[in-house]
Amino acid sequence: MPGVLDSSVRVHPTALCESQDVGEGTCVWAFAHVMEGAIIGRNCNIGDHAFIETGARLGDGVTVKNQVMVWEGVTVEDGVFLGPGVIFTNDRYPRSSRIAAIDVSYSHKENWLVPTTVRHGATIGAGTVVICGTIIGRYACVGAGAVVTHDVPDGRVVVGNPGRIVGWACICGVPLDERLTCPRCHRCFEIADEKLVTIE
Repeated sequence: MPGVLDSSVRVHPTALCESQDVGEGTCVWAFAHVMEGAIIGRNCNIGDHAFIETGARLGDGVTVKNQVMVWEGVTVEDGVFLGPGVIFTNDRYPRSSRIAAIDVSYSHKENWLVPTTVRHGATIGAGTVVICGTIIGRYACVGAGAVVTHDVPDGRVVVGNPGRIVGWACICGVPLDERLTCPRCHRCFEIADEKLVTIE
């Protein structure tokens, strides 16, 4: 039976929110399912038909668009944007645990569970598949339909299948031009120690 949530949490009548650990100001929209044991931060927005499994963790201010699947072992830090239909994974070599011939004991998570982390402010575009065991860096941008198979460094833009680095992203989300300037907000950057640094 679901517990009592903060009065500022909005759960649509058709949504199923079994977790008691949902931060104030969060909205869970139609037909979404937040399982017991999932941890959801403050002021998150969880779209229609999204699924957040037991053991998943979302920070504050996370946007989860429609039909996103966030499984156990996935940690999403503050301010992350997960586009429509983003799919995470948590097992590199999955088999049905109901097959009698399987030697791996699925009752012990250390035999199969591989964690994934999405760092502060990152964007993952619509239809992206994130293979478990990866870290997507701060303010990184993953283009729509990409398949993330390796770590994405802070501030990098990744596209394609398999995902490949094609540039740098501004903290506002727009790819930087060849001068490392943002065409939207006009911030200027430089590279120092392989990291993007704002020029004041």
